[in-house]
Amino acid sequence: MNQSSSIAFEKLERGVFTALQTYSNVHRGSGQFSVVTTSLFEQTREIVLDYLRLSGSGYHVVFCSPIGARNLESQLQPSSFRSIRSSDISLPLGVVALAVKKSVLRKVKKFNAGGGTARLISREWVIWEKSPARFEPGTPAVMNIIAFAVALKLTRQYGEDVFSDPSNEIRQPSGIGDDDVPVNLSGKALLEELRKGLIGMNVQVPTMHGMSPYVNLDNSASTSAFRPVWETVCRTWRSPVAERKNIVEKTKGICSRVLGAPQQTYEIIFTSNTTEAINLVAGVSGTIDDDTEPVALTSIGEHNSNDLPWRVVAGLPLVRIPVDRDGVLDLAVLQNMLKEYNRDKKHGRKKITIVALCGASNVLGLYHDLKEIGRIVHEYGTRLLVDGAQMVAHRKVRIEENGIDYFAFSAHKVYAPFGSGAMIVKKEMLQLSADKLEVLRSSGEENLVGIAALGKALSLLERVGPEVVWEEEQELTRYALAKLSLIRGIRIFGVNETTSPLMERKGGIILFELKSALSFKIAKQLAYRSGIGVRFGCHCAHLLIKKLLSVPPWAEQIQRMLVLVIPGMKLPGVTRASLGIGNTREDIDLLVSTLKRIAAKQNEYERNSQLTGKSTLFSSSAVKQQIAKFVKETSAQVFG
Repeated sequence: MNQSSSIAFEKLERGVFTALQTYSNVHRGSGQFSVVTTSLFEQTREIVLDYLRLSGSGYHVVFCSPIGARNLESQLQPSSFRSIRSSDISLPLGVVALAVKKSVLRKVKKFNAGGGTARLISREWVIWEKSPARFEPGTPAVMNIIAFAVALKLTRQYGEDVFSDPSNEIRQPSGIGDDDVPVNLSGKALLEELRKGLIGMNVQVPTMHGMSPYVNLDNSASTSAFRPVWETVCRTWRSPVAERKNIVEKTKGICSRVLGAPQQTYEIIFTSNTTEAINLVAGVSGTIDDDTEPVALTSIGEHNSNDLPWRVVAGLPLVRIPVDRDGVLDLAVLQNMLKEYNRDKKHGRKKITIVALCGASNVLGLYHDLKEIGRIVHEYGTRLLVDGAQMVAHRKVRIEENGIDYFAFSAHKVYAPFGSGAMIVKKEMLQLSADKLEVLRSSGEENLVGIAALGKALSLLERVGPEVVWEEEQELTRYALAKLSLIRGIRIFGVNETTSPLMERKGGIILFELKSALSFKIAKQLAYRSGIGVRFGCHCAHLLIKKLLSVPPWAEQIQRMLVLVIPGMKLPGVTRASLGIGNTREDIDLLVSTLKRIAAKQNEYERNSQLTGKSTLFSSSAVKQQIAKFVKETSAQVFG
């Protein structure tokens, strides 16, 4: 590798690692990390426009996977857009940036839908997000997009072929190695090692008390990266082309083994995220045969990514089964509906041809009885899709054993936030031509970095053991529920009694509200006072949140009008703390003590001044300014 390439890769890795240290889910969190990541993500749009020499010229930048770009481009005239791909600069990131004229993009029909594409939904209507977000379904490949933007700036400095040094071809095979973690480590010992090495642990952020360690309690939205996963990424984008197919096949083998989906029975198709995977299945579910009118069935407890894709498919009615206030699916209703449609033919030619359910709720944290669901679904000749986004990092998954036909999940919730996901599907269910299947495969496999990161993360979790992770998170969840229940004025939704039999199915997600404060104010105060990142609002699960908050139809219509008239208005919601392997009892204690002060309406700044005669704490406005400075300094390190 020549000197320019070596320097460029070093600068790329330095910039991306800086961003990775403050990584969080964009737009949807409240903590300092989310503010930083959102700012970096939006700056990448400007960098793309600048690279294409379109700055200030009335264009929106939409980030897509290769298949997403293909779908969007099919609706555009060549004169209305410009594009640049990560493959154009020889980086296997799977990112396509389309700069589309704003006037044109407003008229484009949606082709994919899901999390992040809607502002508010009811059972009957959807208020879509504005462009470009409405064309970026699911969590964007934020770290890959940031890497792409950093690389574009470096190509200006070192030349467009700086990442395609021909000498790469003679490098030793690399990618998913096993030599970066001691082979004698497994179980709790390995878990502790991974916990200490989580990227972003102990990063200091501005708070009212000065600089304090950031506490990530937003793991359901996105997880930090394991250190060995980052090292795998650095090896992979330097890997020779001849080695890349081996990385893909090795990761498929890991997915198959870890998730219980034998490769002789299941096809593993890499996607950009869970949302893209579900859209893939929904898109081929609208027709069966001339004698059947297909119907899709979900529940009201679904994430938007397992609700909206079914709505946008022409000729595919959607029906829903209820969940109770703990998040339990009513399996009797499921069986009765399948019987009515598929056996008793009470709805004429209509037949439920696919049941699409989450494996665990991203709101209430309850895991469903997938084995029993699989049995019921197949008894009535129907297919089962499981949204496994909240499962893979926390609990053992057995796809074949539970009778799952389609299983979708994302790497960014499995400690590998580099833009990959997968649809694992029974081979006889593909219903795609060989050409279309190849297009899908090549789209996902263009993000070799994300695939390698996913393979590494899954192999590490396998060595730890899903039962070890589950036991640790169960113990911490029980501790958190016991402590939080003592706060005056708190309401915890879902299973909240540690003695409840449902605790055995309760993951580390805790949804709550305080009588004394709105959810967005609680989240802001947790960040400002103690550097805690949580999530607030409707959590891309509007139907379930409205049920939990008992929102009547008339109030729903008022919300609809308000959102249309005042787009930035904050609507009622709830606060969510979600646990991962990086969390400890100390994190819970800090959450509880901070919530107690918020519940008591204590103004820490004024209270401290009265007690000491001087202010040793920063005000909220001062913290806001310091966070803005923190964002600016981080941005300079990432893109400078």
